[in-house]
Amino acid sequence: MTDTPAARQSNPRSLADLARDEVKSVVDRYTGIHNAGSERRKEHYRSFVNHYYDLVTDFYEFGWGRSFHFAPRRRGESFMASLFRHQRFLADRLALKPGMRVLDVGCGVGGPMAALAHHTGASFAGLNNNAYQIERAKAHTGDVRSLCRFIHGDFMQIPDGDDRYDAAIAIESLAHAPDKTAAFRELFRVLRPGACLAGYDWCLTEDFDPGTAEHMRIKERIVEGNALPDLPLAPEIDTALRAAGFELVESGDRATASDPTTPWYRALQGRDLSLMSIPRTPIGRALTNRVLRVGEKLRVFPDGTAAVSSLLNRTADALVESGKAGIFTPMFYFLARKPGRSGD
Repeated sequence: MTDTPAARQSNPRSLADLARDEVKSVVDRYTGIHNAGSERRKEHYRSFVNHYYDLVTDFYEFGWGRSFHFAPRRRGESFMASLFRHQRFLADRLALKPGMRVLDVGCGVGGPMAALAHHTGASFAGLNNNAYQIERAKAHTGDVRSLCRFIHGDFMQIPDGDDRYDAAIAIESLAHAPDKTAAFRELFRVLRPGACLAGYDWCLTEDFDPGTAEHMRIKERIVEGNALPDLPLAPEIDTALRAAGFELVESGDRATASDPTTPWYRALQGRDLSLMSIPRTPIGRALTNRVLRVGEKLRVFPDGTAAVSSLLNRTADALVESGKAGIFTPMFYFLARKPGRSGD
């Protein structure tokens, strides 16, 4: 597989599109970069993350739907309803409205963009370094096509001019950034004076203890299974935003907004029993993995497909463990403002 952005743009491929011998090769390349350590992951973050989403996007859509993120839940609230409410929280904090131009940083397959375009009437530009996800996002935003466009590019080097956007959102996407401050500086550059950035990031909490072997094991599983360079402590996000030039308006862990009976990781525990939730449950994930392993032997699925499923299963278990231990959050919320006034 040619490992260039141009190649992916001209030939975006899902897991199913990869040739039979390519899947295992991509899995091996991804694993090799991960195992080389955090500096290697940062150096090769672009190919590292692209390999990951080439492999997992179809699994994510199958098990998670069109919005690849977590959310705090209220008592009695469905999983999908919590996702939409979590997205709208950012839109409301940014006061999005018709006529505004919004950058969706790492837009995934377009689920949040479609929902927020409907909700606010604002115009969105979805920035994504994975060409296959852009193709999926175009399909998912078809009914709000006039409000959505897409940019195949890297949020560390945004292919747009200065002072272009009225707001920006980043829903769990900047977890992939090899340098938080540098990523925030790029977003600072493309926002207009007075514009705000709002988002959620993946962080370790103050309860994380690097001297505890179990905490380190869980952290490593999360890093491995999500194409992360590393996991920062929550205060590091605030520091990086200020270092990039932003005024920090507010920040905090939104996971604490969950009802105790419906923690953010509940969707991975098998406690939401419905037809749509089955692929997210431990039993559903195990069944999927078994089917894939049998399919590989029968040559229905390419070699390596079950390895991807196993990686995601291990990661799901680690995420549940991290939530129970209180050492990790996937929704450290931040709202930051570029100084100045619009039109300055």
